[in-house]
Amino acid sequence: MAMNLRLSPDLIDKDLSLAETLPAKFYRDEAFIEMAKDAIFTRSWQFITDSDSLAVPGKVIPATILPGYLDEPIIISRDNDDKLQCLSNVCTHRGNLLVEGECHAQTLRCRYHGRRFSLNGEMLSTPGFEKAPCFPRENGKDNLSKVHFGQWDKFLFAAIHPGYEFAELIAPMKERLSWMPFDKFIFDPTRSQDYLVKANWALYVENYLEGFHIPYVHPALAQALDCKDYNTEIHRYSNLQIGIAASPADAFEDIPKDSADYGKNVAAYYFWLFPNMMFNFYPWGISINVITPLAKDRTRVSYITYLYDEKKLNQGAGANVDKTEREDQSIIEQVQKGMNSRFYSRGRYSPDWEKGPHHFHSLLTEFLSAD
Repeated sequence: MAMNLRLSPDLIDKDLSLAETLPAKFYRDEAFIEMAKDAIFTRSWQFITDSDSLAVPGKVIPATILPGYLDEPIIISRDNDDKLQCLSNVCTHRGNLLVEGECHAQTLRCRYHGRRFSLNGEMLSTPGFEKAPCFPRENGKDNLSKVHFGQWDKFLFAAIHPGYEFAELIAPMKERLSWMPFDKFIFDPTRSQDYLVKANWALYVENYLEGFHIPYVHPALAQALDCKDYNTEIHRYSNLQIGIAASPADAFEDIPKDSADYGKNVAAYYFWLFPNMMFNFYPWGISINVITPLAKDRTRVSYITYLYDEKKLNQGAGANVDKTEREDQSIIEQVQKGMNSRFYSRGRYSPDWEKGPHHFHSLLTEFLSAD
């Protein structure tokens, strides 16, 4: 069924001024959600955690890549040689989950049948296999699978079968924001939460990728930003929206002279990483948003907050992010209902405001049309 739904690589015209948006069927057919698992999400990089929680050798953290959708269990650890490792959390004997909770360990031992592994994934012992011929199997099949792993500063990412290099994904953000003191950004669980949205995941991403709706949906945010100077920069697997502060008092104070943004009153950097991550940088810190598809009309939005300067929490574009999220959620859920209309098929892009959604749709059709 999914094969019959593949999108044409030419579906989105390269000329923004002439292009039409994705068809409504994309947002209302469950088959596209299933199709995207392997075509898009197993080939993408996903934010997992930060290195602060892995400060010492022997620290082991189980995690899941996109729980509720991909549900891929992994282990992030710092091994005995002080190196970060990312491994499958599935025992190579009978598939039991090895690590059930955050811990300190010198080795990993399966509590099902006692198979033991090093923190870099090498099988060390396997009770009951003393008489098994041709064992361990060749090509390291009985070792834990290594998971593709990427690190930018303190932020850790993983990918199942990446379709592009982590360095290419992260380079624009790394180069633009290398001046920020990320070592001083501290995870704040009290300001981190999940939202459930009754809409397709792609509608949430599209909404994020344009500032067109801000004056209409977010009146408070519109007052904090100088919307006439709102700008979007397109990169291969990411894009950047720069919010300019209406008041210089609400802008970053420490942009260095060698930055492309020196002298500008930048209120926020909104970086989107294909396909489903948003890194929102404010003078107070970072709000990382991870968008997880759950069904054709159900999405989980995870807000992960890192604080730098708590005194600035209630200032400028970064104030009231919860209220902004609720305003977005309300309008996106209305759009989802509209996608079910028999009278709507496709729309056009605003050439001035919708470069971001056009870029996103172009990447979606690229990945969903590939063999």
